[in-house]
Amino acid sequence: MLLCCAAAALPAPPYRALIIDGQNNHAWQETTPVLRRLLEETGLFQVAVVTTPPQGGDFSSFRPDFPRYQVVISNYNGEPWPRPVQEAFTAYVRGGGGFVVYHAADNAFPEWPEYNEMIALGGWGNRDERAGPYLRLRDGKILLDSSPGRGGSHGARHEFLITVRDRQHPVTRGLPETWMHAKDELYDRLRGPARNLTLLATAFSDPSTRGSGEHEPMLFTVAFGKGRVFHTTLGHDLEAMRCVGFIVTLQRGAEWAASGQVTIPVPRDFPTAERVSVR
Repeated sequence: MLLCCAAAALPAPPYRALIIDGQNNHAWQETTPVLRRLLEETGLFQVAVVTTPPQGGDFSSFRPDFPRYQVVISNYNGEPWPRPVQEAFTAYVRGGGGFVVYHAADNAFPEWPEYNEMIALGGWGNRDERAGPYLRLRDGKILLDSSPGRGGSHGARHEFLITVRDRQHPVTRGLPETWMHAKDELYDRLRGPARNLTLLATAFSDPSTRGSGEHEPMLFTVAFGKGRVFHTTLGHDLEAMRCVGFIVTLQRGAEWAASGQVTIPVPRDFPTAERVSVR
């Protein structure tokens, strides 16, 4: 009976999802339609999009109704949101809302403490050791490195191998231990509060591609109050978004953020350790 009651309390699909865009140093006009299509094609999401004013615009009417949605996906990296919007979003996630941090959204809002707690690790925006430590792997264990240095960089775009570090988490359960990701930016040297973080997958940032020489976090989740946050550093552009690995982890991560569970199966065309797979 208790199990039945608990199941009944879960939100039922289709989940209401909100994508926020409007400012970004990446081509949000191209990537938002793809994010929307990838979510809707699962049959699990009804997706709305809210576009902020352009840089220097009037934000007075930008007041998303966050509680209407089970999950919010940020494709935003720009000017700070008005304080009431920041407070409303913090309350939404802390109270149990789902949040998906997509690629350059982890560059945003370096001066917003709660946002940095939500994303756990971020880059650029003058982030350095004051923002928090790097996350490093040593002998299979996570180490937080507070040494001085910049926050956020990447080398030349290239295909790279992703290693799943937590094969029991709902998002990554059933994925191959290693798989090739399509040509993309490999974010490195991200740093931040790094609290309540579950590391799902990493990639080696090879110095030959101007990388850090470290196994860098690519996919992870964050607990923020009662909220569930899925953070993917992948998906710089349309080419990278064609990767089946990106598609499936985004879809599964969004379902987990919305509901705490994953029902989306691992498809037969998922990439392998030897082969990139694109759609």
